[in-house]
Amino acid sequence: MSQSQTIDPASGAEVLLAKPDLDEALAKLGFNSFLPGQREAVETLLDTGRLLLVAPTGGGKSLTYQLPAALLPGTTLVVSPLIALMHDQVQALEKRGLAATYLASTLDGDELRRRMQGIANGDYKLVYAAPERLSYPGFRSLLREINCPLVAVDEAHCISEWGHDFRPEYLQIGDLVRSLPDARLLACTATATPVVRDEILERLGLSSDTPQLLRGFARPNLALRVAEINGAAERRQRIDTLLAEALGAPDQKPGTAIVYAPTRKITEEEAARLQGAGWRAAAYHAGMAGSDRDEVLREFINDELQVVVATNAFGMGIDRADVRAIAHLAPPSSVEAYYQEVGRAGRDGEDAYCMLLVSPGDMALRRRLIEGDSDGHTTEQTVVQHKWNLFLELMRWCEGGSCRHDAILRYFGDEEETLSGCGRCDVCRELSGGEASDDEETSTIVRKALCAIARLHGRYGIQMAAKLLRGTEDVRLLRDGLDQTPTFGSLKEHSEKWLMQLLRRMVTAGWVDFFGGERPVVILTEEGRQVIHAERPARLLMPPMNTPEFRAKRTRRTTLDPREGFDERAQELFEALRHHRMELARKENVPPYVVASDRTLRDIALMRPDNLEELKLAHGIGPAKAEKYGDGLLAIVRQTA
Repeated sequence: MSQSQTIDPASGAEVLLAKPDLDEALAKLGFNSFLPGQREAVETLLDTGRLLLVAPTGGGKSLTYQLPAALLPGTTLVVSPLIALMHDQVQALEKRGLAATYLASTLDGDELRRRMQGIANGDYKLVYAAPERLSYPGFRSLLREINCPLVAVDEAHCISEWGHDFRPEYLQIGDLVRSLPDARLLACTATATPVVRDEILERLGLSSDTPQLLRGFARPNLALRVAEINGAAERRQRIDTLLAEALGAPDQKPGTAIVYAPTRKITEEEAARLQGAGWRAAAYHAGMAGSDRDEVLREFINDELQVVVATNAFGMGIDRADVRAIAHLAPPSSVEAYYQEVGRAGRDGEDAYCMLLVSPGDMALRRRLIEGDSDGHTTEQTVVQHKWNLFLELMRWCEGGSCRHDAILRYFGDEEETLSGCGRCDVCRELSGGEASDDEETSTIVRKALCAIARLHGRYGIQMAAKLLRGTEDVRLLRDGLDQTPTFGSLKEHSEKWLMQLLRRMVTAGWVDFFGGERPVVILTEEGRQVIHAERPARLLMPPMNTPEFRAKRTRRTTLDPREGFDERAQELFEALRHHRMELARKENVPPYVVASDRTLRDIALMRPDNLEELKLAHGIGPAKAEKYGDGLLAIVRQTA
């Protein structure tokens, strides 16, 4: 039996960490085997002392710090904003024989002092603390006095001002980490795009070469669906149908459901309606008294409730495996928020159903919520615009056209787990339900549309592609001779609005992309080229035909830049640009997004500009940024040529 050795940075003592020891330690905690990626994460953390772990809700992130805490001498600190999670995990660890405690504002003074003394005495292997606790000098001093071999930051995306759930109290964690230079550091999050991951590293003082593990985002047991509704009656019918599918009638089948509502008023109204229909249901939102919220939570955990109707205040840290359905009465704030919330379903691996309802008033409602999301204070316009863009990303995903799971995996950069169609989401089911002749017709339409993109590649925007396919006599098409090509009018039987819907779905599928600033131009991706040449199937759900109501709602949405379909060469340059962005951000003491957004870096990686004028075509690169950062960005492009 071979063994590897490492030096514990806090004590200087040798610690034997043979791979068989991980299995033995896992068994002592009561687990039979690792979930996918857990062993790699634990080994990386123990070997390097630094790790940024991105794994979905229910993916087993907590074991990644609990197992090292059991192995390492001293007391591990876990920073978490979730009091319910702290309480539940401490109870579970104690049952598994691992001494743990938590510190939170819900404890009285005597109990807090007793637990602090226990920490000083070395009575615990793990201590959970809310980020607010870090502002207490006495607690900070205590951490410096004890042997703290590991600091684990849960919900690490909360440290990012550019993330979807920024919490100012998280900014204190960087100072804590710097005061414990010998401690290992683990940052965990369920939702983080590349720019958010970079900001997490910058805020925690970690180098850009810190190992980052992105895993486990694929959840094919979840049947993801989106439905458009036109009023309260249709909303009620959709929810009733979902609950019947997942749970049968009240008290008929085991399991539970969570219904997310956009406002407190709707939360209470829907909970009352479901109660009247015989369901054991309750409302949960931040406007309720703390004791009332705790009671709903207790009843949910103890299986006394079948349905909880809640705002997004409910669910974080709730560890219940048999949630059979998640419903959203309106779209949440972002793709990240959506996937975190639906990730609470089906944690036992069994089938679960997730329904997102979309209605004409959603855009205006979300805008109001964004602009009022600052306790009555005026929100900075840059923050408003960022949150609005996150919401629009979700709206683009709602339009569908290709597998919903694969679209989310691409959004998070998890290309390795794409499913090439999950077979269970509403889009995949509609695609598989078509006749062979319909498939052939779809392929023909798709390839004609992609040929239009290829002819306009890098010259015009997506609207011009629709005009080319429609055969519109636009002066620019005539000037460039495009009216003489076979593509001109090749889909003239369809309206321009319908063609725009088709093209946007191709963007979602990763076959069409954009680059440029305020007026982005379209380009054909490598995947799109493969579809044209029949090297890749043209699996796409066509937009509905002859439905003016659908078109009216859809055309108000903004076309977004998904940045999908990178080849290896572009991905290599993108990562090099991220590293450069991190260095600049640290040097200037600003968040990485101030230097450049992910979209900007992806534009540059696709375009590979040779000079400043070409660089200015990238999204977000105006004259000022070109002058300040241009030479450095171009140098990175040349180095990776």
